Amino acid sequence: MGEAVTGGCLCGAVRFRFDGPPIAQRACWCRDCQYLAAGNATVNMTIRRAGFSCSGEVASYESAADSGTPMRRSFCPTCGTPLFSEALSRPEVMVLRVGALDDPELGGPTGFIWTASAPRWGHVDSNLANHEGQPPALPK
Repeated sequence: MGEAVTGGCLCGAVRFRFDGPPIAQRACWCRDCQYLAAGNATVNMTIRRAGFSCSGEVASYESAADSGTPMRRSFCPTCGTPLFSEALSRPEVMVLRVGALDDPELGGPTGFIWTASAPRWGHVDSNLANHEGQPPALPK
């Protein structure tokens, strides 16, 4: 991923871009993510905040994740598209929702997390790196 990655919301009111390679690309089956993804896992790309920019108004919702970590989840207040989330304890990184990327092919997951929370019908690829709950912390 050598060039800038861009994305935005369904209605186009919010646009973002970032430079640099992602730290991780995973699908998350925690119960919070199931709410955000209409019953499915969210597919996410974790990036360093340095090199990230966003235009347009975003709304956010703060709550504790299944791990207990305080999180801020941001979305477009006009169309409701989930855009990104941030662990308040790790301001140097953020998680982008792959569905908001202009090219979602860039965000294929290399693993699944919180697989113990997935419903029986939920897809988890056993050939990838998977964790039943919270995985080890990512590098900064």
